[in-house]
Amino acid sequence: MLFQWGIHHQNVEQIEQSFWESARAAESTKRFANELFEGAVAQADSNDRLVEQLSKNWRLERMAEIDRGICRLAIYELRSGTAPLKVVLDEAIELAKRFSTEESAPFLNGVLDAAAKSLEKA
Repeated sequence: MLFQWGIHHQNVEQIEQSFWESARAAESTKRFANELFEGAVAQADSNDRLVEQLSKNWRLERMAEIDRGICRLAIYELRSGTAPLKVVLDEAIELAKRFSTEESAPFLNGVLDAAAKSLEKA
């Protein structure tokens, strides 16, 4: 859903409805996934600014859309406390390994580790 939103910036409810028409999940899973998606979208601008600050000499526009979505999701989770830090980082890296390029996992690990430290200080 975050990938689709990042590409088209469509209405959140339309994306959710379209996604769940083809994906199967328990209602509790759907609610949790929608909560994460909606939260990540709501914080996208501030989370994007944080990523730009932390990824020196690298503009957000140069990142693959899937990597931007992973960052948005992970930073939302870090800010909201939906999961422990280690779990958030591990899951983000696993998503990058599965859905992005070989170079994405180490890059995202560095950015998200810096984000976690930055948010911890705030």
